[in-house]
Amino acid sequence: MIHQAQNAAIQTFGDAQPHPAEILAGRAMEKFKTMARNQSDTYEAAVAEYKRRYHIDPPPGFKDWFQFARHHESPIIDEFDMISSSISPFLKLSGQDVAEAMNQLYKTSRSEVWFCEFVGRTSEMKCKHPHRSYDRHYSLLFNRLLHNLPGVLPNVKLLINHFDEPRMMIPLAKGDGEKHLTLTNMAQQPTWDILTKSCSATKVRTNERIHGLPFVQDHLVNSDLCKHPEYKHLQGAFVSPQTFPLIEGLVPVLSTGAYSTMGDILFPSPAYIEKEFQYDSSRDMLWSKKKDNLYWRGSTTGGHAHDGRWRDFQRQRFVGMTQNLGHQKHSYMRKEDDSITTVESGLLNGRLFDVGFTRIFQCDKKFCRDQSTYFDVKSWADKDKAFGSKLAFDLDGNGISGRYYKLLSSNCLPLKQTLLREWHDERLMPWVHYIPVSQSLKELPELVTYLTTTERGQRLAADIANRGKEWMGKAIREVDMTVYLYRLLLELARLQDPEREAF
Repeated sequence: MIHQAQNAAIQTFGDAQPHPAEILAGRAMEKFKTMARNQSDTYEAAVAEYKRRYHIDPPPGFKDWFQFARHHESPIIDEFDMISSSISPFLKLSGQDVAEAMNQLYKTSRSEVWFCEFVGRTSEMKCKHPHRSYDRHYSLLFNRLLHNLPGVLPNVKLLINHFDEPRMMIPLAKGDGEKHLTLTNMAQQPTWDILTKSCSATKVRTNERIHGLPFVQDHLVNSDLCKHPEYKHLQGAFVSPQTFPLIEGLVPVLSTGAYSTMGDILFPSPAYIEKEFQYDSSRDMLWSKKKDNLYWRGSTTGGHAHDGRWRDFQRQRFVGMTQNLGHQKHSYMRKEDDSITTVESGLLNGRLFDVGFTRIFQCDKKFCRDQSTYFDVKSWADKDKAFGSKLAFDLDGNGISGRYYKLLSSNCLPLKQTLLREWHDERLMPWVHYIPVSQSLKELPELVTYLTTTERGQRLAADIANRGKEWMGKAIREVDMTVYLYRLLLELARLQDPEREAF
């Protein structure tokens, strides 16, 4: 049966019939080349592009930032739309109003934000919290990435979210409502309705499919909650988050990841510089030596199970599918006459999936027990065991996944499922540097079969893995995070300038 399925996959996509993955990779590569080619190469061009995009002058210090970015061979000069879109709502406040809002939130009971002060003269940052002492390496991140810039950057005050989950909702009300703060503890409660209350009904759209399967064509559209009401029941954070102290108010707060409807300002996660998540080439192996399968190990983070809806959480759905639990039907693409059709089968080639939980937690006792019984729970695994497989899966937990950069830096090909947006989303391109996976996972069995059992699929997988690894060394270096933070601090300094009037 398995041999027949592999032969069917090989026969379906020959020289005359490209697989959707090939088509999407080709389109993405052209888009990526155009983006890279169009980056500004002079200061004057960068200023003109900034004004064209944001209809405002660049912040003070922009010329020094441009020269720093060019000196360190940053391939990205213009793609910082996420910074602008997250800062722009606060420009309706004056600089003094911004400072007052930040102080008000920090002093609010149970706000769970760190108040950090970056001193430009020394290029050092210190953080404080009303009752916590460990700042989760926030100050370490800024100090490590910016330590070579004393006397260059302005003084800046920051509020940083303590939790993995994003926090901020920008209020819809105008006028006095903009200065009002509301804190709501949404832990273990449905969050979807409040997260999507700003969505317009006209934005909802039907998923685009290729041959009946939801291959991700645009990662930003794919992560737009307003365009995907079906996500309401597909993510632990929307069903029953572990923690979710939501803040509604016009206050700039930094987080490492956020959903599309939220107002958190994004910055690189400290996890990306922590020792646990660093890539060690001596632990890796050549692509040709790796197993032709998909690997993942992890825990049941992503939500808190206090009823049977844990089956809807993203990690549980992924492990349940890849362990072929619950008598699921899987979709595959097959050739019939001269056309491609999608067929359903209960067959899942277990040799192509090495997936399992190693820890069951974030659950009430009964539902921890239910999950331990339902899943084939694996023993503890070495953190670099993924390097033994050609395909390595990565997905959201309570927040962003800290192992992502390690996988991108390796000789593996990451398959990434996420709804959380991060600082790097404008420079890491799906189908160019990694393979995106939909929230439904319905295309995953077909995708893994194609990438591991067909010659053209294996070649495509190797090419994307190599490009991702190469791009990590050019655009996701620590100095690239420095370039990003440098520009972010310039924008925040202008935002909170006490002399700045409201726009």
